[in-house]
Amino acid sequence: CSSIGRVAVSKTVGWEFESLHPCKYKKTMSKIIAYIEDATDELVNKVSWPTWEELQNSAVVVLVASVIIALAIFVLDSAFSYVMKFIYSLFA
Repeated sequence: CSSIGRVAVSKTVGWEFESLHPCKYKKTMSKIIAYIEDATDELVNKVSWPTWEELQNSAVVVLVASVIIALAIFVLDSAFSYVMKFIYSLFA
């Protein structure tokens, strides 16, 4: 890896011109590769994935909770609509 940079030209000396670092790209790539290797290792060896039965049970719980919340919102919306129609009928 070379530490040779660009030659400072009199027009660029005062403009904070950065020298060319040929090793900068290799260092960045090695960091990215290390990150991908660490992430893969963690996903394969350290994460505890749920079993198929646990996944199905969780999906059923989410489905039931979603239906209950949807019904509650429907009831509240219908009640609010009825109240607003009643209020509007008083002024019409």
